[in-house]
Amino acid sequence: MIGAIRAGLARGGIELRHTVTNATDLWTYLFPSVLLLGTIFFMRDAHVPGTNFSLGARTLPSSFGMSLAFAGLVTVSQLLIVDREDGTLLRAKATPNGMSGYLIGKMVLVGGMTFIGFVIQLVPGLFLVDGLHIGAGGWLTLLWLVPMAFLATMPLGAVIGSLFESSRSIGFVMLPMIGLVAVSGIFYPITSMPGWLQGVAQVFPIYWLGLGMRSVFLPGSLASVELAHSWRHLETFGVLGVWAVLGLVLAPAILRRMARRESGSAVAARRERVLATMGR
Repeated sequence: MIGAIRAGLARGGIELRHTVTNATDLWTYLFPSVLLLGTIFFMRDAHVPGTNFSLGARTLPSSFGMSLAFAGLVTVSQLLIVDREDGTLLRAKATPNGMSGYLIGKMVLVGGMTFIGFVIQLVPGLFLVDGLHIGAGGWLTLLWLVPMAFLATMPLGAVIGSLFESSRSIGFVMLPMIGLVAVSGIFYPITSMPGWLQGVAQVFPIYWLGLGMRSVFLPGSLASVELAHSWRHLETFGVLGVWAVLGLVLAPAILRRMARRESGSAVAARRERVLATMGR
């Protein structure tokens, strides 16, 4: 197992270095961040309803929570779909402890990509909006919120990715996530939405990660505009914990089943389908 950990850490480090030296991958860091920062720039003079606090300043930490959720749910599923399609997963399966090393490597890669995206958004964001701060309590919150975010989302992202065989299916992953973002209070307070939408949003991790990040970076007085007029740390930990347990129960069995079905003929068949589609 020690060998698998070392191999996974090395693999993840190599893949992470590749992302920061590849123009296409750099664009995937910069383009979403530019869109987000542009949105915050135009929101900076709007105010959170009932306060004099900038709506843009509220949105920035919310987007950090959204990025954590997307990293675990979307990025992990996309990586798994692509690696399954091009045979990377099959090669890992054929190597001793290869699947363990593969999964550890993806955790390192996704964690590193998330941190880079966070820095790209935070540093210029601090110049666009005022009012953000992080105290001792905020640092303590980050110590449990970030690990819980990945535990609650990465296994589920792996489950989602195992359901699709082609990278052309990635849109089926993205569309539901965009819908959840729209109702999770990331860009506008959830209290302005109908009660049934508030209930739907609170079932999923995106709302709770946005709320948790707001509690880290925003003044305590802003909790008054949240549901229950509180940052609800206990509920955040509880909901993320439920999703973490669900994912950790489902993911190993589903991934083992997916790995058993991987073969050279299956990879070749997927490639042929892709080539046939491109030739139309």
